[in-house]
Amino acid sequence: MATRSVLTRFAILTLTLTGCARMASGGPEMADGDLSRGERLEALLGALAHDSMAGRRVGTEQAHQAATFLASELERYGVAPGTANGFFQSVPLARVAGERGPRFFLPSADLDFDTLPPSDVLAGEVNVVGFIPGSDPEIGDEIVVVGAHFDHVGVRTAVAGDSIYNGADDDGTGTVAVLEIARDLATGTPPRRSVLIFLATAEEVGLLGTRWFIQNPTHPLERIVADFQIEMIGRPDSLAGGPGRGWLTGYERTTMGDELARAGSPIVADPRPEMRFFFRSDNLPFAVEGIPAHTLSSYNMHQDYHQPSDEVSGIDFDHMAALVDAAVEAVRFLTDGARPEWKAGGTEGLPSR
Repeated sequence: MATRSVLTRFAILTLTLTGCARMASGGPEMADGDLSRGERLEALLGALAHDSMAGRRVGTEQAHQAATFLASELERYGVAPGTANGFFQSVPLARVAGERGPRFFLPSADLDFDTLPPSDVLAGEVNVVGFIPGSDPEIGDEIVVVGAHFDHVGVRTAVAGDSIYNGADDDGTGTVAVLEIARDLATGTPPRRSVLIFLATAEEVGLLGTRWFIQNPTHPLERIVADFQIEMIGRPDSLAGGPGRGWLTGYERTTMGDELARAGSPIVADPRPEMRFFFRSDNLPFAVEGIPAHTLSSYNMHQDYHQPSDEVSGIDFDHMAALVDAAVEAVRFLTDGARPEWKAGGTEGLPSR
């Protein structure tokens, strides 16, 4: 994988052009750090959810390009690589044909990759992992995971002439929000606890990137004290209170919800518990391991979910920027405050390991 992809150049160009537009209006020369959060988010998402990314489906060259882009951004912010081999954790996957299309699997006792045709074994699938060391000598070895998934569903049947399912909201918004949080943590006041930036592949085919990480952690799981995922925060949800507000899965399951409420955070409890979102995102494998784990969202049940109409043009960047501000504060609660704990009954319904 190249160290600087076309997508990275696209994002930097977008940020540069935005700065030049400001210069033309009489302002001083600006780097991307001088832009608003919303402008940076829009530039990053414009690269990640561009048509040239072909929907970032696992097993495609475009998914590999996305991973390279994300790693390049983390490196640009000063985030350290999160594995012994750099920013990439290899994720071995098999693609097996089925009546309803291909299915994807991790290695297991029931599936020996050595017995599969070479064409069924995917090469190059990776999680993107960065690390920001904690500054506190007493709790700096403890780790808070901040994550999202960067894959989407790729190219499918055309709808209104468009066959590229860009996944701007799902989960481009979560992915670039994590980049922005990483940028804040790496360039601002160092967090007391360490932070693992975890951008997962293969969520759309069964949370497989995260499941592989749990089976093969880059850092000991016993050091991970919390997991904070971000998924679909590009549009306001009236049930969460509208623009600038979001909701947290499992809010009532750990002391994290209490901390947010005490601080007057615009992040509230999941208003649709019947949808069981707590069990449907990358927080789940962490929770199964006993790690307090949540997902932040503002998904309002819009009809563009898994459709080619999930485009950057549908994102409300003012809302998203405000919610990322709240997410930064929430992550700071986790890195600098009391570690979250499960409440009585908080693990109810979780599958066994």
